[in-house]
Amino acid sequence: MEYEGCDRCTSVAAVEEGKEAEGMSVVIPGWFSEMSPMWPGEAHSLKVEKVLFHNKSKFQNVLVFQSSTYGKVLVLDGVIQVTERDECAYQEMITHLPLCSVQNPKKVLVIGGGDGGVLREVSRYSTVEHIEICEIDEMVVEVAKKFFPNLAAGFEDPRVRLHVEDGVKYLKNVSEASYDAIIVDSSDPIGPAQELFEKPFFELVARALRPGGVACTQAESIWLHMNIIENIISVCRQVFKGSVNYAWTTVPTYPSGVIGFMLCSTDGPPVNFKRPTYHIEEDEHSNKAKGPLKFYNSEV
Repeated sequence: MEYEGCDRCTSVAAVEEGKEAEGMSVVIPGWFSEMSPMWPGEAHSLKVEKVLFHNKSKFQNVLVFQSSTYGKVLVLDGVIQVTERDECAYQEMITHLPLCSVQNPKKVLVIGGGDGGVLREVSRYSTVEHIEICEIDEMVVEVAKKFFPNLAAGFEDPRVRLHVEDGVKYLKNVSEASYDAIIVDSSDPIGPAQELFEKPFFELVARALRPGGVACTQAESIWLHMNIIENIISVCRQVFKGSVNYAWTTVPTYPSGVIGFMLCSTDGPPVNFKRPTYHIEEDEHSNKAKGPLKFYNSEV
């Protein structure tokens, strides 16, 4: 197991290295502390039971560990992306807020989301005929399939087509009005995800949507990143000519416990994100195929 280059994961590395050095069959109690310049002066810690995977891909450090309270945890470049316990609050909201607000979506694109959770939720919709996902880091996909099968189940849907490439480059080659909905499940605006928060990217998203199409992108925390959020809102109001709304949800293992979403629609049939046109939680096909929703409902 390799720990080279993971300067933000030293506490986890120390746990595993200590175990190996002493030849013990049990994990030495230790903690993972999430620190980043994106939230200076604070850190969130989880108790580590066991390090399950740690390696460096072409783009980032990838870490999976078993926590004592939140199940398995996926960490990219020292930042928690998914935990088994609270992933539903993120995956369901980023998916159903946009898709329940558009009539009969047929073609959906996911940018990022290599863990498969958004795919799992998109696959609840029987009207959807094509689901495409563009994930830059193939290691994230493979790790999710091995350690997070409940999330990665989304990749098993026959409607899904995976593109392992940069999302910006992919959108540049997409024809206009190709999708009914685009969901951008990105990490924070540092490293490989930085471009996904800039105006040229939002222009590509709007171009790829059909009239009245919807987009939803991860949009940071109202407690930590108001300057980033204000910039995203300003850019989206310039780019999208339909509705532009900001939404949020609670995810305990994300910094500040809150994460936001930017909801936008293109000019065309009107979209009201505050009044869903479809109630996915009442869909018998969805509940039978994927089980009941854990967090999202139309009143949320």
